[in-house]
Amino acid sequence: MAMTIRLDDQSGFTLIEGLVATAILGVGVLALAGMQAIALARNVDANELTRVTNLASDMTERIQYNRQNVDAYANIDTTASTPCPSTMPIGSRGDCQQWKALLEDVTGHLENVRGTVSVTNMGPTSPSLNQRQVIVAVTWLGSTKSETSIKRTKTVTMRTVIAPE
Repeated sequence: MAMTIRLDDQSGFTLIEGLVATAILGVGVLALAGMQAIALARNVDANELTRVTNLASDMTERIQYNRQNVDAYANIDTTASTPCPSTMPIGSRGDCQQWKALLEDVTGHLENVRGTVSVTNMGPTSPSLNQRQVIVAVTWLGSTKSETSIKRTKTVTMRTVIAPE
């Protein structure tokens, strides 16, 4: 007598279950790909912001170190024909020239970089302290995220109050 096996109690995946699982996996992979593009764009933004913040901080620290000549840093504009006038004291002029060189060096990574410094007398608010408000600003044209996006001008501004010794 031959034994017959009944296959009524089968378990496993049907073709429809496999297709549904594949569709769900496909949607998840597409979502990850979209997030990757966004993360890359934000990484570029963060890199630009880090570079520019370091440049603005560098000039602010140079002025704080040379605080006795704080007024000499007024009206520096790295895009002007003479950003560092010859009337500046040698230390201040050297700071200006080095900062301009740093800004020019970063132009391979950033577009239309411009650094400005303004110094204003705090005047009536602190006449006995002889304080000056120093504003260091770096502007640049931000990178594009895609071929259809528009480049926007971005600015990092650092403000500080310095009292000459």
